[in-house]
Amino acid sequence: MLQQPGLATSLGLSQQIAGHYQDKWPDYSPEGMFKLQTTMADSLKSLQQYKLTSLNDQDRLHLEVNQVIANYYLGDTRFNAGYIDTWGGHLPYIVSQIAGPLIDIPKILQDQHVIANQQDVEDYLTRLSGFVGVIADVKRKVLADAKTGVILPKALFPNTLGYLTNYIAMPASEHALVTNLANKMQGVELSTEQRESYLAQATEIVTNQLYPAFADIKATMQTLEKQAPLADGIWAQPKGADFYQHEILYLADSTLSAEQIHQIGLNEVKRISSQMDSILKAQGMSEGTVGERMAKLGEMPEFIYADSDEGRAKLLDDLNSEIEKVMAKAPSLFATIPTYDVTVKRIPVVSQDGAPGGFYNPPALDGSRAGEFSINLKDMKAQPSFSLKTLTYHEAVPGHHFQISLNMEQQDIGIMRQNGQFNAYVEGWALYSEQVAFEMGMYEGDPWGNLGRLQAEVYRAARLVVDTGLHFKRWPRQKAIEYFHQATGTAMSDVEAAIDRYMAWPGQALGYKLGMLKILELREKAKQQLGDKFDIKAFHDLVLLPGARPLTILESDVKRWVAKQLPSKQ
Repeated sequence: MLQQPGLATSLGLSQQIAGHYQDKWPDYSPEGMFKLQTTMADSLKSLQQYKLTSLNDQDRLHLEVNQVIANYYLGDTRFNAGYIDTWGGHLPYIVSQIAGPLIDIPKILQDQHVIANQQDVEDYLTRLSGFVGVIADVKRKVLADAKTGVILPKALFPNTLGYLTNYIAMPASEHALVTNLANKMQGVELSTEQRESYLAQATEIVTNQLYPAFADIKATMQTLEKQAPLADGIWAQPKGADFYQHEILYLADSTLSAEQIHQIGLNEVKRISSQMDSILKAQGMSEGTVGERMAKLGEMPEFIYADSDEGRAKLLDDLNSEIEKVMAKAPSLFATIPTYDVTVKRIPVVSQDGAPGGFYNPPALDGSRAGEFSINLKDMKAQPSFSLKTLTYHEAVPGHHFQISLNMEQQDIGIMRQNGQFNAYVEGWALYSEQVAFEMGMYEGDPWGNLGRLQAEVYRAARLVVDTGLHFKRWPRQKAIEYFHQATGTAMSDVEAAIDRYMAWPGQALGYKLGMLKILELREKAKQQLGDKFDIKAFHDLVLLPGARPLTILESDVKRWVAKQLPSKQ
């Protein structure tokens, strides 16, 4: 936590845990990454001194999970490029259209840096100025990576450069880093002169320091674009093939080969498409492939919100209403409900071009900030109404918000486990939650909404195909786009952004379907073994309350839980 003050802000940690972090940023220089990896390697050695077999169940689980966390933040030491992200682990590119300090740090400043007093304002200004130093460190890292031959794929440069351009396109006084400060200072006891002085300082920093720094790194990226690889997958980068297997292990939590995962994806796409075909035919749509019919469905005006401020407001209202409906039914399948609230927000216009369709940001540990389901409203056709229920169940309730909030509420498992980032578990739970919502009756009398659920599931299955296609089978970007569009029928703007995301973040897209399949498999085995003794509420508590963990550890937990309920053999 001492090396990750941005994460400390996101979590709202006390200074007793993380020191005075409110005026600091992580070190993203080559030396900073080496220091973080060295720290994690030392932690891992310490954690491996204990003998797991000598510990009780609770302590063994605690130690096992923390060992994996240390390995996760250690990253792939043979692949020195990229950076260690507090959410995504080892990412290969420190500058891209979807992730990295140049995107993440502004979000922390704007949305998560609390301003409750004058010191918070001064810390904000220190951080705002410090962001300029972060950009310089990022520039050094991206150039160091380029020297080793690792450069962002050429196809990802247009949106990456677009972000760097758009972020400094407005007058400094209108920039979100200035206007947000003005808004946050409304609740602080300050004189008019002090407010004006602080705003003047912020505007000066943005004008004379931040904008030139962004222009400088944009120029650096424009130079690197000329050297960028034309190939789209990580296989084309030095040591990229081995790095992909590392990502499969830590982001998909799997020892399967890329070839095996590719085949699972193909099989799942075929199975789910068959179910979609049956619903489409029952609704009178039988012409063309499933993907073509879904694409046609996505163009129908009755499913599209108006491309206006009013249309966007209506969509956000409908999502909040859906959250209320789920929460009313949740006690039927869940014994434990989160105490944290969840809100729906639009992804800011300045970062929407490279952003996914939706994502979740956790609450602050102290409850001062609710969980946030952020949705991309750039292209209203990409968010048809029949798909939105499922997106809400995945990103908010009972998906990410239930899992992450309940995880954070476990005060006795330690700060690292409260925020454990096990991608296949976290995303697998969220996708499993779409199935749970179906079982809760959320799609009763709504064939179009159920079709949206299946489209979301086939979307995740197709990810297995295109991620392994890009990074293992050496598919070009266009082939991945065409397959994904044909398999899902999703709007092309969404498909292109999705494929670009998988290119920038190899392996992350695998966790959803593989995680869901494992949770369903464990539930089915428990049902078969326990029969009438099986309690779905107790099963969900077992999965959620010990916190995020590797799927292998979850499997052991379920086996022990089942064994304790079965009569012992005399």
